[in-house]
Amino acid sequence: MTSTTTPEPTTPEAAATPAPPAPRGLVPLPTGAGLGLVLLGGVGTIASAFMSWTWTAKFPGDLTVYGYPAGLQILAIVAGALALLLGAARLGLLRLPNAERIANPSAVFYAAASAFTLCWFAAIAIAVDLGGLANLDPGAYIAAASSALALIGALAVPAGPGGIRPYLSATDPGRISVPDNPWVRRLVITLGTALALVAFTYGIGIDSDDSETFIGFVLLVAFGALTLNRSGLLARYTAISSRHTGFAVALAFLAAVVFPFTQNDDHNANLGVNILTFGTVALGLNIVVGLTGLLDLGYVAFLGVGSYTAALVSGSEYSRFTGTEFPFWAAALTGMAVTLVFGVLIGAPTLRLRGDYLAIVTLGFGEIFRIAVNNMDGSSGPNITNGPNGISRIPDLEIFGFNLGDSHDVAGHTLGRFANYFFLMLIVTAIVVLVFTRAADSRIGRSWIAVREDETAATAMGINGFRVKLVAFALGASLAGLAGTVGAHVSYSVNPAPYQFAGAAPPNSAFLLAAVVLGGMGTVSGPLLGASLLYLIPEKLGFLQNYELFAFGIALVLLMRFRPEGVIANRRRQLEFHEIDQLDVPERGLSDSTLGVTKAGA
Repeated sequence: MTSTTTPEPTTPEAAATPAPPAPRGLVPLPTGAGLGLVLLGGVGTIASAFMSWTWTAKFPGDLTVYGYPAGLQILAIVAGALALLLGAARLGLLRLPNAERIANPSAVFYAAASAFTLCWFAAIAIAVDLGGLANLDPGAYIAAASSALALIGALAVPAGPGGIRPYLSATDPGRISVPDNPWVRRLVITLGTALALVAFTYGIGIDSDDSETFIGFVLLVAFGALTLNRSGLLARYTAISSRHTGFAVALAFLAAVVFPFTQNDDHNANLGVNILTFGTVALGLNIVVGLTGLLDLGYVAFLGVGSYTAALVSGSEYSRFTGTEFPFWAAALTGMAVTLVFGVLIGAPTLRLRGDYLAIVTLGFGEIFRIAVNNMDGSSGPNITNGPNGISRIPDLEIFGFNLGDSHDVAGHTLGRFANYFFLMLIVTAIVVLVFTRAADSRIGRSWIAVREDETAATAMGINGFRVKLVAFALGASLAGLAGTVGAHVSYSVNPAPYQFAGAAPPNSAFLLAAVVLGGMGTVSGPLLGASLLYLIPEKLGFLQNYELFAFGIALVLLMRFRPEGVIANRRRQLEFHEIDQLDVPERGLSDSTLGVTKAGA
């Protein structure tokens, strides 16, 4: 007797439902096996750092010593330890709070990728610099093989639902819970600030001749940031810092104060002064570009106005007003006042323009300033700026009897000239940050944002668009002038060469605009980070100095493609740039009937 099975009735909805796609990706391994490879690769990467990577000390960092890691080997230890910790947490070997969320497959992948990228870069750099693979010692081969093993293990873990690799999907990072204790949160902020200080101190301390180590450091920081982002730690740290903004800002200021005491070379303090100067000017430009939405291509001219004003009243023998020497507070106020006047004079007749027309006018103003100070030499024009030779021998500042040009012993540490100016510039930066935040959160700040979003709608709501833009233009100009008054004394001289739209070295308008866009428009820390990256990277990578604009262009193209809101995103702008992604969410999560859309209508 044959038995027959009655097929279950199928509904049209069930018949129309497609079968789930088969998993895609690499050949899957059991989760334990894949993570075991990650652990083995992490251990091997760390162990390889204690071996010789090359037989000659000609390669920067001296990677020839057994048992004494240096240069790229120290970075390999950090990358290997990161992969090892996340792999162990994912496998359950580390009993940590939120370990399953932190060590998600995406975070493990980026941790393994950091070790792989760093070790393979080191091996290729040794072979290229020294002339062949014969220059690699066993340690380099072990590092390359171990890091590749870790990456293969992270890739071979079974794919997620639907076969979409977790590191390629647009899913949110893991949600990390932190005890609702203010002291625990403050401890987290303190640890994060200390980690940032250590990373910055290490990076700025790398010798400019050791470009390979600095490139490895940049790779490690980039992949480390991706790992922290995908693990959810970065987002959680940002949320905690926003709840304790005052404490986080105070710690950041304290870390900046400690920085000169960590350096034995005053040249590194000079880098810090220049970064703070350009970061401060970029914050002023952020008011014009980021908050108000005005494209200013000649903003560096305001920095020049402040610098020349300070130089003229500094008591320099090359000043037109020889014998006139203002105290610093008077010179700073004079520089701000003069740049404020220039901002109003330039903005009043031009700010009724919009878009490309306004950009062309501001570009013209920048060129007019440079040409004018170049011709004020007593021959082509009035003798005010000493023409292309500029004003040199600007004396050092003396504040309350404290000469910033002399070395001083503080807490057993000798602070040189640039360290003294670093502290002064740090105070100026704090003032500018305070002005920026207070203005952005005020009524005028909300008016700036309204004008940026839609000037016509803002005018219809009663906002005087011209007056609001003029205030932004004047305030941004005065902040640039304040930074210029300090910069003139730091550099000993001013001349018209740097104040152009695009030059061989900063400051220039393209540099400042790139710092704002790269860091994140409308934020406080974004322009500071952008200025740090754009100044420090060409400084440490000497071969990029002749290709600086090319590097800027590549960086901006990649940024506009993958993160148009900037490295540190303003929440409003982030939602605007990813509006399509937000609209895609209900389409994937809701049925057609819920959305009110039919397939026939589509």
